[in-house]
Amino acid sequence: MQPLAIRAYTATTALGRGRDAQADALRERRSGLRRNDFGKDPLDTWIGRVDGLEAAALPAAQAPWDCRNNRLAWLALQQDGVIDAVETLKRRHGADRIAVVLGTSTASIGATEEAYERLDAENRFPADLARPRVHTPHSLGGFVLEALRLDGPCVTVATACSSSAKVFAQASRLIDAGLADAALVGGVDTLCGSVLFGFNSLELVSAQPCRPFDAARNGLSLGEAGGFAVLERAAAGESGLQLRGYGESSDAHHMSAPHPEGLGAQLAMRDALARAGIDAAQVGYLNLHGTATPANDTIEAHAVAALFPSTLHASSTKGWTGHTLGAAGIVESVFALLALERGLLPGILNSGAPDPNNGPQIRFGNAEREIDYAMNNSFGFGGNNCSLVFGRA
Repeated sequence: MQPLAIRAYTATTALGRGRDAQADALRERRSGLRRNDFGKDPLDTWIGRVDGLEAAALPAAQAPWDCRNNRLAWLALQQDGVIDAVETLKRRHGADRIAVVLGTSTASIGATEEAYERLDAENRFPADLARPRVHTPHSLGGFVLEALRLDGPCVTVATACSSSAKVFAQASRLIDAGLADAALVGGVDTLCGSVLFGFNSLELVSAQPCRPFDAARNGLSLGEAGGFAVLERAAAGESGLQLRGYGESSDAHHMSAPHPEGLGAQLAMRDALARAGIDAAQVGYLNLHGTATPANDTIEAHAVAALFPSTLHASSTKGWTGHTLGAAGIVESVFALLALERGLLPGILNSGAPDPNNGPQIRFGNAEREIDYAMNNSFGFGGNNCSLVFGRA
């Protein structure tokens, strides 16, 4: 594929706002997880909650879009020069030549939950929540497009946990097809009752901080996050961080379980490597999907061991942030880009007893060294798999 330059990138998670907050916490092995204090009757679990979100405000002109998810989107957009990079591209290409491709899983369904809780005597939404634009899966994309005064193609991807990884692939195709010259990609997902109680009903939520790839792991910790990256065709000979490859696959195996031999995961990783034109041995860091559920980690470890040499440093960072669902793809792409930019290869938090099914690639401890390529895996419900390869030119 034609490499895409990354003009700016950022994430806001339970670790804080922006890249430095993420990198500092990864280096210090400081988790953002805390006991669940979300909602009226909190589940007995741990969550990754973004501090200060309740007091964050949208610009006055975008007030009709107000909801927890769009507030987090706006907060994340303020970090690390993302808006400045978008403004530069608008001057260079025009607002109608910049695509907006964003991922989520539940979008602003938290506002919809509140509206149903407050139905009036005639079963109508309360006046302050009678805003149809907030109660759609495309609320995130619509808000960002309007807030940044962009006018290009706008897509919201909702394939659960792979959503904001697949946005890189979709943006690459839009640019290759000549429908855009650049793209703002990213994802936002926020805590809400549907997420917490829905995953709990699937018996996937742990009462303890998650322990990815630990022999005694028993489920995930949910989190919320937002992140963005600005992509543009790379000029010949220019240096910097780039998107080099993507691979997508579908297990077509089960609604909520991956293929037992990880065939879809392997296919996505092989496709990303092939599109990047590199061998598996050239990848220096792999951010695993690593949810800390018993089945998913075993299958991903098996798939990684089938493709990569023992020298690979692979880890799950969900012990830092929790599983941020539709935002996991962009957040963990940011961690992969930090590994490339700063040589910081995170290990795994909270885990101490490796599952004997882990291959030698799964690392619990941090490492620091320069690498040439980093990969990120994101796998969603229904076998929606996506792997991304980033490199330094």
